[in-house]
Amino acid sequence: MDKFRIQGGYRLSGRIRVEGAKNAALPLMAASLLTDGEVVLDNIASLADILSLQKLLTTLGVDVRVSDSSISMQTKDPNAIEAPYELVRTMRASICVLGPMLARRKRAVISMPGGCAFGDRPVDLHLRGMEKLGARIEMRGGYIHASCDRLQGATVFLGGPYGSTVLGTANVMSAATLAKGRTVIESAACEPEIVDLADLLNAMGAKIRGAGGPRIIIDGVDELAGAKHAVMPDRIVAGTYAIAAAITNGEIVIDDFPYDALLAVIDRLSLIGVHVHKIEPDADDRRCTVRVTSERQLRPTVITTQPHPGFPTDLQAQFMALLCFAVGNSVITEKIYPERFLHVPELSRMGAQLLRHGPTVVITGGNRLIGAEVMASDLRASASLVLAGLAAEGETVINRVYHLDRGYKRMEETLRSLGARIERFRDSPAPVQAGAGMAAGATQSMQEDG
Repeated sequence: MDKFRIQGGYRLSGRIRVEGAKNAALPLMAASLLTDGEVVLDNIASLADILSLQKLLTTLGVDVRVSDSSISMQTKDPNAIEAPYELVRTMRASICVLGPMLARRKRAVISMPGGCAFGDRPVDLHLRGMEKLGARIEMRGGYIHASCDRLQGATVFLGGPYGSTVLGTANVMSAATLAKGRTVIESAACEPEIVDLADLLNAMGAKIRGAGGPRIIIDGVDELAGAKHAVMPDRIVAGTYAIAAAITNGEIVIDDFPYDALLAVIDRLSLIGVHVHKIEPDADDRRCTVRVTSERQLRPTVITTQPHPGFPTDLQAQFMALLCFAVGNSVITEKIYPERFLHVPELSRMGAQLLRHGPTVVITGGNRLIGAEVMASDLRASASLVLAGLAAEGETVINRVYHLDRGYKRMEETLRSLGARIERFRDSPAPVQAGAGMAAGATQSMQEDG
């Protein structure tokens, strides 16, 4: 497995551009299932999750062509209806094909999805939404079996115990574009990725209004056409690199920074002592250029993750690494995924003073972090360990960085361009002693898969 080796203590400076958003791109790609026309997406990042969905769409009869940062998709076989376990198990977002398949093909057989390991993220709201639109849902052998005649417009409530569901909103909104009559989504997710999806669907001929607010209204149409669309910049990637500038006391200029989508993050950064200055004041705040700098002594703060426009859960782990360097006590409370703290023991290995109580962690900052060998557990936890390694004294080795490849385009290359001392490497397999080959091989396999 690939690992990162980081020599900490180097100040980052330079200029980078934010790639297209993974969390926006996946539902946008799934929308190609709603039409026989060609859907072209620009500003697509080369990520493991994007590749996984490409493979899934190909299995579902879509001709997928990739060129540089663009992807073209067009349905060739509308009779393919099964999303198999081996393609779905690694990525929860695979469920986003359910709504488009039901709306266009009237049937879908989808394995229950997998994904990150930081807690249960059920798909019951997706299924209830489809049932409200008239779909018949059965669970058999770990697969969702869904079928319908033509979907019918309805009022669908998508509020859950931890807020609205982003993928569920995308699924129901996509399905409703071809439903008969009007669909109203109440307690819809307000995330900018939902706005991006609505922009594409409307360009394809859908009639959607209200995206970005808690009530979305969709008037169904008989068919959708192809369209071309540029994927929004990735707000989580942008936030991560802004924190990289701050944690190293650096100065980074970031192009295509989604300023409007990160107002809650910018607010917390400002309180900590990190400044995000727009240096192109006439630019569109959905894509502008900023300069990130920080004060020499960072201040503690209190953060509670919330659905958009609140503080995003996907930046919680990265902020925890930053707050290790803020003098005083900070508090982070996780309201979206209360178990999303697998990075806590790994940061503690590096000397972080963290006290967890349920969904809350108290960070006593202002102390040194010391490089250590740590284990990446999920996508954003991996990013937090990289950030900590950039600022720690000595060498940090991060295992299982394949998690990072799901959401960051060649992160080590981007950081090296800014002056970081970071390399990707792979350990050579240990030699097997004679007579112990089978046992040693089995032990190594178990350790790697655990």
